[in-house]
Amino acid sequence: MSFLQQLRTAERLNESLLCVGLDPDPARFPGAWNGDAGRIYDFCAAIVEATKDLVIAFKPQIAYFAAHRAEDQLEQLMATIKRVAPQVPVILDAKRGDIGATAEQYAREAFERYQADAVTLSPFMGRDTIAPFLRYANKGVFLLCRTSNPGGDDWQMQRLADVPGQPRLYEHLARLAETEWNDNGQLGLVVGATYPQEIERVRALAPTLPLLIPGVGAQGGDARATVVAGWRGDAQGQTTGPVIVNSSRAVLYASAGEDFAAAARRVALATRAELRR
Repeated sequence: MSFLQQLRTAERLNESLLCVGLDPDPARFPGAWNGDAGRIYDFCAAIVEATKDLVIAFKPQIAYFAAHRAEDQLEQLMATIKRVAPQVPVILDAKRGDIGATAEQYAREAFERYQADAVTLSPFMGRDTIAPFLRYANKGVFLLCRTSNPGGDDWQMQRLADVPGQPRLYEHLARLAETEWNDNGQLGLVVGATYPQEIERVRALAPTLPLLIPGVGAQGGDARATVVAGWRGDAQGQTTGPVIVNSSRAVLYASAGEDFAAAARRVALATRAELRR
């Protein structure tokens, strides 16, 4: 099954557009776990167990594990997700971007070591930085396109004088990802929820690509505006342009008490319902 097929299956089975981002910060862990990096796996596994039937995907952010020397816990977590939620694809949020043999090693890290179903990449260095990842049949690759941070304007909103029509950089990337870069139908785009007008523009340029949309929840993105701008379906309501709407902190840290997993489930339920509406 390709990543896109996995995505559509999870959307249908769990009736969800919600992705839970796994960004474990031990300083925010509840009770006796507070400050204990050795509990990263336990914390994330509890969140997964509480939300596995409510999500279209899980998205672990690799820096939150690597900073605490917890890569082994990430491997354990990835295996756990595959076991307890086999219908839910896992996107490794790594934002890698390099060339040649180094890119090949990053691809091995994502798809062989961690067994991710998809990965996030920076396309700044060009098409050859993504080629090693596309050699893994059926895996997904999300390219940073229009990010939610204010500094994204420094590059992404600049116009390209040498390209017909002088599109902005993010628009040019969206067109390339939909067409000549997308040889095997494996590409998707990352577009921040804080810019719904740009989501709509990306969707117009890339009508079929999955869009990974962070920023709903703690970052202030509007769920309704995000779905209206990004999701597309046919006359029968079948998804033609998927969206994966990520929420991390709002779900993970819904409670600082021992009920953190139950609280995470309540927030995930509410967010899923809002996205469905």
